[in-house]
Amino acid sequence: MKNSFCNGLLACALTLSTSAIRAQSTNATAAPAWPKADPAAVARWQDMRFGMFIHWGPVSITGKEIGWSRGKETPIEVYDNLYKQFNPANYNADEWVSVAKAAGMKYIVLTTKHHDGFCLWDTKLTDYNIMNTPFKRDVLKELAAACKRQGIALGTYYSTCDWHHPDFPLTSPGGKVRREKSDIDSYQRFLLAQIRELITNYGPLLTIWNDVPQEFKGRGAATIKMVRELQPDILINNRTGDGGDYDTPEQRVGKYQGDRPWETCMTICRQWSWKPDDDMKSLKQCLQTLVTCAGGDGNLLFNVGPTADGLIEARQVERLKEMGAWLAKNGESIYGTRGGPWKPTPAVASTRKGSTVYLHLLREDDGAVELPALSRKVAKVSLLVGGAVKYEQRDGKLRLAFDKAAIDPIDTILRLELDGSAMDLPAISLASEIKGTASNVFQKNNDQYGPQQAFDNDPHTRWATDSGTKQAWISANLGKPLTIERVRIEEAMGERVQKFEFQYRDGAEWKTIFPGQKIGWGFQKKFDQPVKAQEFRLNILDATDGPTINDIELIEK
Repeated sequence: MKNSFCNGLLACALTLSTSAIRAQSTNATAAPAWPKADPAAVARWQDMRFGMFIHWGPVSITGKEIGWSRGKETPIEVYDNLYKQFNPANYNADEWVSVAKAAGMKYIVLTTKHHDGFCLWDTKLTDYNIMNTPFKRDVLKELAAACKRQGIALGTYYSTCDWHHPDFPLTSPGGKVRREKSDIDSYQRFLLAQIRELITNYGPLLTIWNDVPQEFKGRGAATIKMVRELQPDILINNRTGDGGDYDTPEQRVGKYQGDRPWETCMTICRQWSWKPDDDMKSLKQCLQTLVTCAGGDGNLLFNVGPTADGLIEARQVERLKEMGAWLAKNGESIYGTRGGPWKPTPAVASTRKGSTVYLHLLREDDGAVELPALSRKVAKVSLLVGGAVKYEQRDGKLRLAFDKAAIDPIDTILRLELDGSAMDLPAISLASEIKGTASNVFQKNNDQYGPQQAFDNDPHTRWATDSGTKQAWISANLGKPLTIERVRIEEAMGERVQKFEFQYRDGAEWKTIFPGQKIGWGFQKKFDQPVKAQEFRLNILDATDGPTINDIELIEK
């Protein structure tokens, strides 16, 4: 197919000349200068907290991953001609937006161009776009109109790299093959002109969401500058090549960060684009991901991958509607809040607004909670759904107790009213004092993956072992004997553990409390009898690959 890439006539439409672009690319080490984000725009975006990511294109015909399957599972020539079959007759932009609204989402970000270079709008810069498919409809135009009708903000994902474009230096598979001939300056003119089209023809937009800035170190500043000039209140993420307004942790919940905005991007299933019979997250996983994002002061951009005929899978729609029903009852603890004051752990998250703190209890315990006290007096505590909570704040501790019948298996929310603002309270860490040891640590005792990472109450850290490890153990020293009645374990990467024993030390001997097989996400086990000991151990007897554990929680009686 002929590609009508950016030429001299289009270059005059850009705000930066070729010489300016080259100057920036050769000055990559200099601190980039561009107009900073409008604080009011950032605050509005943070208040939204929850958005829909949509990965879609001709690749949905194959059920393989968008961009990354080009030249890997699917030959390049086959992949690049999928558009000739792409005719999503059931695409209905209003239905997509209605699903997002039913989920309680406040914005949508569409992959207008992924790494494969295919464009979902009527671009004038390349023929490789939706108007040259059998469908011949401007997907983005229809989605933008539907968003405006239904009051949903719209952002556009635009891949910084482009493995299809002949001027981009790298190509498939995975952007690991370097072309014999390329012209990065010409490609940057193309990129800027396309982003200009998106903002001027389909805006105003909430954000430009760049991705994989290969070869763009020192060039991203030009993108940010132009975007901000075209629409002063637009946001742009940190994948431009030179940073941006907010961070984008991927497929994991971001860490508590009160000094810089962030947004977790995560899939509702495993693959970004549609895959038949893909594993879908449970409602508990979905909601606790949203809650811990908010508790860390971040947003959640939750991804769906529509099918080749333009439909979001019915099971995904149902899951999203379940999330929306929960938010309809509990949304005040999510929307318009900031994270903290307690930093999130696998068991606890908190959000705040004005003089109110919302405490999210993410584990099914016995209705009794003890946390480090706040520096401001707690005036009143109640369950968000209604109901009394007993509390006392003394000796540096805040103790809360409520009827066990009120425990929610996904999230029990307490509303704490303070005698002053909650917004200026310092963030409080809930780090554990447990000391960990292990038989094996990834990369010869790399501290980043040491055993302590499984006991630090931080879901962003993990204990990991060397690749190929089939057997290993990790132990916890509590410092003194404590009576433990239950354990929770969360694997970091699927279900590698196939057989294990959970044990305690009795003198010089390790005794097994219970044996088990797979662990995976959210494993928990109540002991037949509580065990009083100072040391406990997860003894992994068989694994498919090097075991890696996000978190081990030992719960006292």
